[in-house]
Amino acid sequence: MPHPARGATAITGLGITPMGRIFGKSATELAADAVREAIQDSGLKKSEIDGLLINAGITGSTGHGINLSLQNYLGLQDLRLLNHMNAAGSTAAQMVQYASLAIAAGMATNVVCVFADAPLVEGKSTGAAYGGPARPSRPKGMAALYAHAGFYGANTSYALATRRHMDLYGTNHDQLGAVAVAERAWATMNPRAQMREPMTLADYHASRWIIEPLHLLDCCLVSNGAVAVIVSAADRAADLAQPPVYVWGMGQGHPGDPLRAGSNWETESGAKIAAQTAFGMAGLGPQDITCCELYDCYTYTVVVTLEDYGFCKKGEGGPFVQDGKLGPGGSLPTNTGGGELSGYYMWGMTPLSEAVIQGRGQGGERQVKNDAILCTGNGGTLSYHGALILSPHRS
Repeated sequence: MPHPARGATAITGLGITPMGRIFGKSATELAADAVREAIQDSGLKKSEIDGLLINAGITGSTGHGINLSLQNYLGLQDLRLLNHMNAAGSTAAQMVQYASLAIAAGMATNVVCVFADAPLVEGKSTGAAYGGPARPSRPKGMAALYAHAGFYGANTSYALATRRHMDLYGTNHDQLGAVAVAERAWATMNPRAQMREPMTLADYHASRWIIEPLHLLDCCLVSNGAVAVIVSAADRAADLAQPPVYVWGMGQGHPGDPLRAGSNWETESGAKIAAQTAFGMAGLGPQDITCCELYDCYTYTVVVTLEDYGFCKKGEGGPFVQDGKLGPGGSLPTNTGGGELSGYYMWGMTPLSEAVIQGRGQGGERQVKNDAILCTGNGGTLSYHGALILSPHRS
């Protein structure tokens, strides 16, 4: 028997603002633009929205991001569901999951899920956006050991994870570069992508080091912008303005303390746990997936995620991606909008927004044939994971 949650809800609205070095609007204003666009896109009336789930990006931690007052800014009244959520890059998938569960329980009917961020400041470098303010005092005790060794920020953690995979399995830069080149090829066909210039493997190798073994082109973009989606009951979805994209499977995976004895945090992510739940609910396996929209904060994240979802064995991710199967014309189209590496960086909303576009059949020249789309979100250093399996078909 099919799982009762399979196909019970669908994504019915999508709103995407301009992306990149977009100045002059706050995160709240960007969020409002995306929500209004999503409502108009769906064909719903604002009065029919009875749920709002909010995810702020890096500006949320500084007090300048979106918060619960977005409801009032948008003029949404009598909501039956409202929350501000943050599970890092896995939040977008989780928002859709909790919206779906709330709809199934009768708590809401049409739930907006929105992410907005505005870390880029005019006149300042992109790197400064995630650099954070200077510490008022030096860290002390055990906390000082990391800073003393130069260990801080996501780049350092992912560099260590990448190096571990390289040392254990022989993964190399040509293989990581194949991920970046494939995603750039998709981005050249995406009018919303920030990076649309064609890129070769030689260009990848020539890009400067950020922290070895990560080149600049191994690392995601930084973007100002917002994305919103609307989740509705499947019974209503078919009557709305856009082709519904049905939720077939959902899952989460959070491994826990990476410093515990025996942890393999560098090479095994929460995707292994999420995959079991999501594939089980959808009644599918990796062989049934026709398109992947994966969280790709780094090229390595794509490699380890594909392994943990069972597309190849552990340690074989490098050779798996090297033959071009992820790019246009490949057997496993992946990150068809350019992903976070070349498209835009909206945390987990980057893969989700492209999954919706592909599920609707609205990808234009980058459109691929889709029956089952794997959409993932990743947070921390492979610490938090959310998964969705989406389809243009209800059953």
